[in-house]
Amino acid sequence: MAFILRRLVFYCVAIFVAISFNFVLPRLMPGDPVAAMFAAAGGKMPPETIAAYKEMLGFVDAPLWQQYLQYLQSVVTFDLGPSIMLFPTPVTEVLSNTLPWTVFLAGIATILSILIGCFIGLYASYNRGGFVDRFMPVFWQFIASMPQAVTALMIFFIFALTLSWFPLGFGFDPDLEPGLRPGFLANVAYHAVLPLVTLMLSMIATWVFTMRNAMVNVLGEDYIAMAKAKGLSSRRIMSHYAARNAILPVVTAVSMALGFAVAGQVFIETVFNYPGIGQLIIKAVAARDYPLMQACFLLIVICVLVANFIADILYVWLDPRLRK
Repeated sequence: MAFILRRLVFYCVAIFVAISFNFVLPRLMPGDPVAAMFAAAGGKMPPETIAAYKEMLGFVDAPLWQQYLQYLQSVVTFDLGPSIMLFPTPVTEVLSNTLPWTVFLAGIATILSILIGCFIGLYASYNRGGFVDRFMPVFWQFIASMPQAVTALMIFFIFALTLSWFPLGFGFDPDLEPGLRPGFLANVAYHAVLPLVTLMLSMIATWVFTMRNAMVNVLGEDYIAMAKAKGLSSRRIMSHYAARNAILPVVTAVSMALGFAVAGQVFIETVFNYPGIGQLIIKAVAARDYPLMQACFLLIVICVLVANFIADILYVWLDPRLRK
C-alpha cells in the first residue's frame, strides 16, 4: 500500500508539472498568440474585440501568477474555454466528441497486438531455432521499422483507393444516425478496420521481442529446470512458472503503449480521416487553436501517466516482493 501511495504522489506531481508546462508554452512564443491567430486567419479585428478574446482565452494583461491561478482553476473545473476553430463550441465538448474514437481505436489495437505479439514471442522462445523463432521476428521488425505514415498510405492506397474493399475515411457513414444499434456498430467497426490494422502492425513487433527475450531469460532459471525435473508438462511450466515472471517487462511496455498509442495515431487518423484526437491536433495546429492544442497535449500526458500508474498497480499484484 505504501508503494502505491508513493507512486500516486509522484504522478500527482507529474500532472502538476505537465499542467504548468502547458500553461507556459504558448506564453513563451514570440509576439501575441491571440493577435497572431487572427492575423494568420486574415481577420481584421478592432482592438476591443481582440482584448475581449484575450480575456476569454486567459491571455490577459495581468501578472503571470494571476494568469496561472486562473488557468489552474479552468483545468480543475474543466472550463477550458471555447475552441477558436469551432467557436463558440467549448473545448471540453470538442474533446468529448473525439476522445471515444481514439480510445476505441487505441484500446482495441493495443489489446489485439499484445495478444498476438505475446503469443508469437511465447511460441518462438519455447521453440528456439524453429521457423517462427528465425523468421517471424525479422518480418515484424521490418514492418515496425516502416514509418506509420508510410504504412498507413500503403494500406489506404491498396485496400481503400485501389481495391475499394473499405471506405475512404471517417468513423461511419454520414447518412446513419449514431446509436447503440447493431447496424451502426457494425458500420463503425467496418470503418475502423484499416486504421486498426495499421496501428496494430506498428505495435506487434514490440510485444514479440519483449515477450521472447523475457521468456528466454526466464527459461534459463533454476526453478524452470527443477520444474522440468519434476516431470511437469510443458504447458504447466509455461503458464504457471515462466509466463508469470516473464510478463513483468511486458507490463511496463503495455503501460507505455497505452499512453503513446493516443499520440501515435496522429498520422494514422489523418490519413484515414478518422475523427479522433490525432486528426484534431493537426487541425488545431493548422488553425492556431491554442486552447484546443493545450487541451489535447494535456490529455495525452494524462493518458501516459494514468497508464503508468495502472502498470504500477499491476506490478504489485504480479510481484509479491513489492508488497513488503
